[in-house]
This record gives sequence, structure tokens and C-alpha cells, in this order.
Amino acid sequence: MRAVRLMKFTDLALRVAMLLAARDGSAELLRTREVAEALAVPHSHAAKVVSRLQHLGVIEARRGRGGGLSLSGGGAGVSVGRLVRELEGEGDVVGCEDATPCPLRRACRLRTALRTAQEAFFSSLDPLTIADLAAAPTGPVLLGLGPTATGGRSTPEHPTTPA
Repeated sequence: MRAVRLMKFTDLALRVAMLLAARDGSAELLRTREVAEALAVPHSHAAKVVSRLQHLGVIEARRGRGGGLSLSGGGAGVSVGRLVRELEGEGDVVGCEDATPCPLRRACRLRTALRTAQEAFFSSLDPLTIADLAAAPTGPVLLGLGPTATGGRSTPEHPTTPA
């Protein structure tokens, strides 16, 4: 049986937010390219996710020297349920109104049952925050992702080799 899954975009958005939460308070900000490398995803995917999370007010992106990504002031406290709802959208679990609409759509009990189940799923995530997801034991693992714990930037403690 195939499991119900989040969209890859939502999964990546949660991982980006978790990574930034684990690094919250770090003097060095990560750039989108470094986030992509740490999470082993294409830069273009990470850039789209960063843009969406910024639009939702979860993260802040600063350009230029000393710039990078960080959680917004309230980013760590964002409800995971709320964020998943925003990213997944309010659509139906099944395609009742697809190009060829289901002939049962006017009298279907399944659609209502699936909407109820979907809301129960989101509701179970409501009490969790991004900070909760990035707490130990996950936080230390997040901090160790990528070429170095510094996000790929060369430091005396973590020299990087040119690519």
C-alpha cells in the first residue's frame, strides 16, 4: 500500500526551516547555495523554497556582503501544521473536480471523510513548532550536514578545498 505523502516542495521547506532553526543565533548566515548543498538538493529548488518561506514570513533573506538566510523573529514559533497547510494548499485529497469530474461528486461520502482525515493530519501537526523539529537529537545532525559544519565556507578550523 502506498503511503500518503507530502509534496517534495513541502518536505524541502520544512528541512530548510529546520536547518535555519538549528543554526539560529549563529554569527554566520547560510546562503541559499549552501543550504542546497547541505540538504543535497538542486540550488533552483532551494531558491524557490527560500522565496516561498520568505513570502510566508518564516525566514529572512539579506543580500550582499554579510547577507544570508535566517529565521524571522517569529520563525521558530511557527506552527508546523499551519506551515504545511500553507505549502500543501487547501485542495482535495482526491481529484473529484479534475478534467473528468467524478460522477459521484454530488453525493459522495468519501470526499467528506478524506477531508476530515486530512484536517486531522494537519491538526496533529498544529502543536509542533519549527523549533520543536530542530531540537535535539535532530539539531546536531542538521548542524553536521554539508561539506563542513560551517556550511561550506572555509575557516581555519574547517578549511575547504576548491571545487
